[in-house]
Amino acid sequence: MRYRRFGKTNLSLSVLSVGTMRCLDSREIFQQTLQQAIVFGINHIETARGYGQSERYLGMVFEQSKAIVRSQVYITTKLPPTPDADQMKKWINESLERLQVDYIDCLAIHGINTWEHLQWITDSNGCLNALQEALNDGRVLHLGFSTHGSLELILAAIETDLFEFVNLHYYYFFQRHERAIALAHEKDMGVFIISPADKGGRLYTPSDTLKALCSPFSPLELTYRFLLSDRRITTLSMGPANPKELEAMILLRDQDEPLTAQEVSVFKGLETHLDQALGTDQCRQCYECLPCPENINIPEILRLRNLAVAYDMTGFGQYRYRMLENAGHWFPGNKGNRCTECGDCLPRCPEKLEIPTLLKDTHQRLNGSPRRRLWE
Repeated sequence: MRYRRFGKTNLSLSVLSVGTMRCLDSREIFQQTLQQAIVFGINHIETARGYGQSERYLGMVFEQSKAIVRSQVYITTKLPPTPDADQMKKWINESLERLQVDYIDCLAIHGINTWEHLQWITDSNGCLNALQEALNDGRVLHLGFSTHGSLELILAAIETDLFEFVNLHYYYFFQRHERAIALAHEKDMGVFIISPADKGGRLYTPSDTLKALCSPFSPLELTYRFLLSDRRITTLSMGPANPKELEAMILLRDQDEPLTAQEVSVFKGLETHLDQALGTDQCRQCYECLPCPENINIPEILRLRNLAVAYDMTGFGQYRYRMLENAGHWFPGNKGNRCTECGDCLPRCPEKLEIPTLLKDTHQRLNGSPRRRLWE
């Protein structure tokens, strides 16, 4: 296992971390998965107040398992933003009680997804006092945040200098947040990448097209290598539901060297194929089309179309598209069928895309039964 410094926290984290959102079938499977992770050299476990019984299960493991000692692992737990300092204080104490620990290594504000959320944290009358109190008395050692918000919001949160680390969405198939990676690195913040296998493209079940384009590597291996080769990134989340899933991904634990010539060639081939498959219909993710009068999440919808058309990542596209209008601020914006063809976006698009037509096409390809967040 490789380890990297988690920014200004100065914690030395394994480059792979265990996220516990999916590992909730039973306390026994939860414990087996964590025990196996420790054997593999993983020393960072991420949980959250909102992840069902995850915090409680983790506390039981510390209490009952001789194979996992508190001093062996660093814990990150996450609490939602709130304007109420007393509420935050209560949540911190409840997490400590459920985890059965005296302190939390890293506390992340779970989802600074809107400008209002950021104001709740920065406002002197908000929850900052409770957070500062917990930092001062040692109940919390380091403060960070996770986010599903816009790039502009993420950059603003980093610029507050309140945080020592950030949990971020950033993958080969979604590089919009590269500026946030760069700014976090400049600020000496730890960078924790959220769910590369799942949110990065559901790469544990890749299409035949994508598998062929990535050969001789697997799509999952390539996306982890893309991230592990970036020294600005500290650790990547794995979300195993059981020990078997953990074992399938742990082979990457020491593959953090720069990309090889063969890997670079495969990535270039993916880019060439994208250009050829999409032609003049390719959205290049400049975000100039926003804002939309109908609050349609145009760039994300067209990104999903890019992936579905070029790489046959239709299953992933459906998985994400169906969350629109159903996941609130976790995945904001309306679906493509809300387009009124007002034309407001057309003159702003440097690629001169027929955006209304592409939105309708995407809706036909990807719409279906609505989805919500996994823990909901």
